[in-house]
Amino acid sequence: MIRARGLRFAYPDGRVALESVDVDVLEGERVALLGPNGAGKTTFMLHLNGLLRGEGDLEVAGLGAGDRALRERVGLVFQDPDDQLFMPTVLEDVAFGPLNLGLAPEEALARAHEALARVRMEHAAGRPPHALSMGERRRAAIAGVLAMRPRLLVLDEPSASLDPRGRRELVEVLADLGSTMLLATHDLPLAAQLCDRAVVLDRGRVVADGPVTELLADAELLARHDLELPAGFALWPAAS
Repeated sequence: MIRARGLRFAYPDGRVALESVDVDVLEGERVALLGPNGAGKTTFMLHLNGLLRGEGDLEVAGLGAGDRALRERVGLVFQDPDDQLFMPTVLEDVAFGPLNLGLAPEEALARAHEALARVRMEHAAGRPPHALSMGERRRAAIAGVLAMRPRLLVLDEPSASLDPRGRRELVEVLADLGSTMLLATHDLPLAAQLCDRAVVLDRGRVVADGPVTELLADAELLARHDLELPAGFALWPAAS
């Protein structure tokens, strides 16, 4: 689903955000992308649907990095759901993407209802997005991406700013999706709950890649890269 070889990207100010990144993600995998602030996680994710383009080779969902169809196959959910929710109602928001694919209104609405059901948000279809809780807005943003029926779901800090209930509901929804998923997060327990594998980035380079429970059990690795499990946290198998 993702094949990156020697991926490099520098911002206009000269700051190198990615350097010689090699990453593979197979179809059906759920992979956590971990690392401290400034590690290059978001920069890498923005390459996956063509918002950024660097040097090296990148193939995503069977397409090259420059293919215009890439954004239909890769669903990117931003950290702030308000960056994605802008229509008067949740249903209109979720149907917006399919309508812009050229689908008939009836089919776009059917996709929107289906996506809302998958994230347990059918009850909010007629509500304005600003009236939702943060957890509900996050799930509505995910529904908007799912309505496009992407082959790869990419989420940037999905549990940020959620209360315990909102976080639990989000975990349950994501665990049930069954999509190929790349999840960038500082929430290490979330990575353990949802993912079987983790890739650790630091200063734009891949510094570790392996089973998520093994990497999170390596206290020295976590400390070297400014990662830390909550006090008292015990690892458990990823959600299925």
